[in-house]
Amino acid sequence: MVACVLRYNILTLYRYTNFHLGSGMKDSILPLGKLPPQLAAQLLNQIPQLDPRVILGPGVGLDCAVLDFGETCLVMKSDPITFVTKDIGWYAVQICANDIATTGAQPRWFLTTLLLPEGKTTPEMVLLINQQVAQTCQEKGISVIGGHTEITYGLDRPILVGTMIGEVAKSDLVTPKNAQPGNKLLLSKGIPIEGTAIIAKEFPERLSSILNEAELKSAVNAIYDPGISVLRDAQLAVKAGQVTAMHDPTEGGLASALWELAEACGHTLIIQQQHISISLISQKICNFFQLNPMATIASGALLLAVEAKDSQTICNELIRHGIPCSEIGFIEAGSAVVYSEEGSNRLQLPRPERDEITRLFENP
Repeated sequence: MVACVLRYNILTLYRYTNFHLGSGMKDSILPLGKLPPQLAAQLLNQIPQLDPRVILGPGVGLDCAVLDFGETCLVMKSDPITFVTKDIGWYAVQICANDIATTGAQPRWFLTTLLLPEGKTTPEMVLLINQQVAQTCQEKGISVIGGHTEITYGLDRPILVGTMIGEVAKSDLVTPKNAQPGNKLLLSKGIPIEGTAIIAKEFPERLSSILNEAELKSAVNAIYDPGISVLRDAQLAVKAGQVTAMHDPTEGGLASALWELAEACGHTLIIQQQHISISLISQKICNFFQLNPMATIASGALLLAVEAKDSQTICNELIRHGIPCSEIGFIEAGSAVVYSEEGSNRLQLPRPERDEITRLFENP
């Protein structure tokens, strides 16, 4: 069934491309990373929903699909790991679990599709990746229930696609569509944690000119400390107060996540960038490579919309458990747009066309 739906989507996109896209765009070569926002929205809008049990289907700013199973909901998400090769099994579980966490659900089941490079794959590599997946899932109480592994023509590195399924009581379901005017916006940890770690792992020689040995080690270790998992952040937040929406900033960084949340809920987001935490090491790395930290891949931070009366309580609860959290803005009635506010001045926050980090892989 899934294969049929995917085939339908691809054919539909092909049939309608010439009609919807201008002649200059339809023949252009797309850059690395996610699809441009307009093209992604067009693709998602062409997918039909045939089953009334689909509570939440594909859409901009929606981290997961949600199916109605009576008193509970099944929450599902697929994600590829493409920028990282080391610890790829561990990484895949964390990233997929993050998306499940944004709905208030508990990750339960995991499937993997592992594509391995021709001429480079050894039994040791396969067993190591499998061990990483199994161990990480065991630590989080997740069952590995299936998948597929093959050696694939044309690859120069392993690619791991994970599909995570979670479960949540229907009454506890959280979706980005439920963020409302008057809500406060919170951000856990800071940005861009994942971008910092990826760059430090992939380009240590170039960074040695601006970071000492201890700083470089700290940057590489950022995926573990403060960490790219937001599962605990989400679980603590929903217990501490009324959370109306959560979103996981990944490709395109926090700026993309804010725009996606605005589109999902249909309201205006106002942020104060001075309240967004960026570590000194992350700032050094972004400055060196001339990257905008707001648009750099940012797993590890959790964006939340919460009832105003519970904002400080939720912040305090996360901080009490060693997770930094700050209020970075609010939601007001209006169109789906994001503004950056400083004093009495408001400027529209630029929406990234793609993640800043992709430029480094095009021109290493």
